[in-house]
Amino acid sequence: MSNIQEKVVIITGASSGIGEATARELASKGAKLVLAARREDRLNKLQEAIQTNGGQAVYKVTDVTSHEQMEELAELALKEFGKIDVLVNNAGVMPHSFLYKKKVDDWNKMIDVNIKGVLYGIGAVLPTMREQKSGHIINVSSVAGHVVGAGSTVYAGTKHAVRAISEGLRKEEAGNNIRSTIISPGAVATELTNSITDMDLKPGIDKIYEGAIDASSIARTIAFAIEQPADVAINEMIIRPTSQER
Repeated sequence: MSNIQEKVVIITGASSGIGEATARELASKGAKLVLAARREDRLNKLQEAIQTNGGQAVYKVTDVTSHEQMEELAELALKEFGKIDVLVNNAGVMPHSFLYKKKVDDWNKMIDVNIKGVLYGIGAVLPTMREQKSGHIINVSSVAGHVVGAGSTVYAGTKHAVRAISEGLRKEEAGNNIRSTIISPGAVATELTNSITDMDLKPGIDKIYEGAIDASSIARTIAFAIEQPADVAINEMIIRPTSQER
């Protein structure tokens, strides 16, 4: 039996890309899923697919930038399944641009989704996990959390923040048997590049993403981290396409 069997897993950004692939992967291993995203049609379709294949899933339309909505998401998990074993903080946006263009709305969006959304997720599940004396919080960062490229300055800043938050979480909650994992993907074939608004940058980024790996590769990585025995924490993994240099 997989160590994922019967675990209750909340996944943000579940309507596409890494979130959707992770939901399908974990459902196939017997997890009970709580799916969150803004696009209800996608969530409903994913839920139906999982249930058709014998899995268990509920969903809630959720904006991760809302503290209240993230609290409600955790409450849904407890209402439906009685516990929260894993949170996958996956929702993120990547509107790269050069600083001199002063795309302030994009800066704020990245800070709200990529940093505040992660914090709100952690805050929503931590009381339950502390009471259980068990849990696992997986934060999806990025290679940009390790390497800063021209045009990715603010995005990289948010992903460096995710790594710092994850490490602080690990140190604060190790005594409560709560595991912390940072997943840092390189180029992955998702809708993430669609959020880029600076057309001077987009051709170069699209070139990098020609070698992008499938989102299922990250989903398997997340499953691997969850599958470890409770006394083993996979704290950080970087997953790039073999051909990606940076």
